[in-house]
Amino acid sequence: MSVGLSIHELLTPVAVIDETVMATNIKVAQDYFDRIGRNFRPHIKTHKIPALAAAQLAAGARGINCQKISEAEVFADAGFTDILITFNMLGNARLNRLLALNAKVDLQVVADNPVVVDGLAAVFSREQPLKILVECDTGAGRNGVQSPEEAVELAKHINAAPGLQFHGLMTYPRPSSEKDVEAFFAQTIKQLAAAGLDCPVVSHGGSPSLFDSDLVASATEHRAGTYIFNDRSMVRAGMCDFDDCAMHVLATVVSRPTETRAVLDAGSKALTSDLLGFSDHGLMIDYPDASITSLSEEHAVVDLSKSSTKPEVGERVRIIPNHTCVVSNLFDRMVFHRDGVVTRIEPVAARGQVV
Repeated sequence: MSVGLSIHELLTPVAVIDETVMATNIKVAQDYFDRIGRNFRPHIKTHKIPALAAAQLAAGARGINCQKISEAEVFADAGFTDILITFNMLGNARLNRLLALNAKVDLQVVADNPVVVDGLAAVFSREQPLKILVECDTGAGRNGVQSPEEAVELAKHINAAPGLQFHGLMTYPRPSSEKDVEAFFAQTIKQLAAAGLDCPVVSHGGSPSLFDSDLVASATEHRAGTYIFNDRSMVRAGMCDFDDCAMHVLATVVSRPTETRAVLDAGSKALTSDLLGFSDHGLMIDYPDASITSLSEEHAVVDLSKSSTKPEVGERVRIIPNHTCVVSNLFDRMVFHRDGVVTRIEPVAARGQVV
């Protein structure tokens, strides 16, 4: 792969990013947060590429969000200094790495239970305290304390440790739940104030909730990742159109065993098996009525029975993935293009960093 080559000459399967669409996505999101006066903290798990995080910060974002300490280490080594890790940190090996990272960058982590807090308290000291956000379950049914009262109790537990600093609240909400999120945050902030605890950061999150963030009045920042590329799930959520999807997976039709079946060279190693509620594994842009019904490691089986036009053997097809974040982690390098001409190739620096 080389700069100046047409993307249609690339070996497939390959993930390609449209520079113009991506730049527009960055600008549109940042303009929104500038307009509502809220800090924006992009989640780098979507792209895992320092050059793209640098573009997000250059547009006006404040700091980055990582999901695992290994991701954060990659970005710290690349020069990023304001990092939030939104995952419970457990185990001595991980905590010792966290201690080293805290000495290098302005670091925040989350916790939703005393076991995590006690583990952190055993490692961190008053000389170099660690900032902690209490993670709140505001309806998504994943991590998080279950009530404002639990949030306040955990905040007190954090503040009782000399090496820890309660720094605020964080949630990853279910989509379209801004009213519930605000109610949870507002009640928690009121109770924190009554307990004499400051709450500098109130971190809201998610790409599906991105353009509704202003409805959560208590939030001080928003986190989102998928918006930079967008994907099929974001279109379904009404947050963008297909033309706003910067990532396509290019694949080649390698077989047409029957009139109604095609096979592509992009299996589970190139297309995510994460259905996200869809019945198939991505949208074939030029054959929207076709359905990628199954994936094996190297094959994607396509049902053409409802498609009035059908691809031929050797034809290249463009696929919008269901979930772009997973696809990024499947490739060593990401190919960028403008008008179909390769502009650059970036290593996916934090690929596979899952600890």
